[in-house]
Amino acid sequence: MSTGATSRELDFAGLPATELQLPCGDRVVVAHHGAHVLSWVAGGRERLYLSPQSVMDGHAAIRGGIPVCFPQFNQRGDLPKHGFARHLSWTAKPVRLAADKAHLALHLTDSAATRQWWDQAFEALLLVELTPGALQVQLVVRNTDSKPLSFTGALHIYFAVSDVAQARLLGLGGRAEWDAVTDHHDSGAPELHFVGEFDRVYAASDAGYTLQDGPHRLSIEQDLDWAQTVVWNPGAAKCATLADMPAQAWQHMLCVEAAQVFEPVQVPAGDFWQGAQRLAVV
Repeated sequence: MSTGATSRELDFAGLPATELQLPCGDRVVVAHHGAHVLSWVAGGRERLYLSPQSVMDGHAAIRGGIPVCFPQFNQRGDLPKHGFARHLSWTAKPVRLAADKAHLALHLTDSAATRQWWDQAFEALLLVELTPGALQVQLVVRNTDSKPLSFTGALHIYFAVSDVAQARLLGLGGRAEWDAVTDHHDSGAPELHFVGEFDRVYAASDAGYTLQDGPHRLSIEQDLDWAQTVVWNPGAAKCATLADMPAQAWQHMLCVEAAQVFEPVQVPAGDFWQGAQRLAVV
């Protein structure tokens, strides 16, 4: 039996990926395409939802897991939806391993491919740290240009749930809320329930959130460098229109995203920005 964390390179549905594993059995799998976290197993249970119909061709965005939305959130600009980072191959750096910790870094820099959309020199890093019962994912953006850099984005986490109608999300009570479905502004309820399409943006809280899925509970924390938290489930009607998701998949997933939606992050020339999301079994 291994006495410390291990790593291996593997082929995941045709995509190069890196797997990190701890002696306790917890593991994470990250595709180099999009620096995309595909799987996180903690406490013997898969914690992320990955669509079995996702296109794994090395060009399309992957549906599920943890997509990196950069340098644009959704369609709030002239770039491809949710930016181009999730469509490109990132470069994996050497893995760092310890007795009960594993760390993987992947990076993406400006190229002819990025400059066709965005005339900006930059380096983006995705840092993935696995510890027993916990996963931290951090995006770092360095401005390597001589002019300011401006971006929006998200860590678009798809959590696996047994039944979204029974799931509860706690911790957003009283936070400013914008309902994108109805274009209505309000304050978040102390306990969020999910019936039908749900697409809301909240002012982020430094107190963190709890996702209750039957007897299973996850703690979700985010750096306030991400100003918003997005909570999304497509509901039955919208899910049926998504070619890369089974029609009933909406029942088994919920997105809780660390995001920058409304006001772009401004990074001066030569400076950097970083923002993390931390997940833990409780």
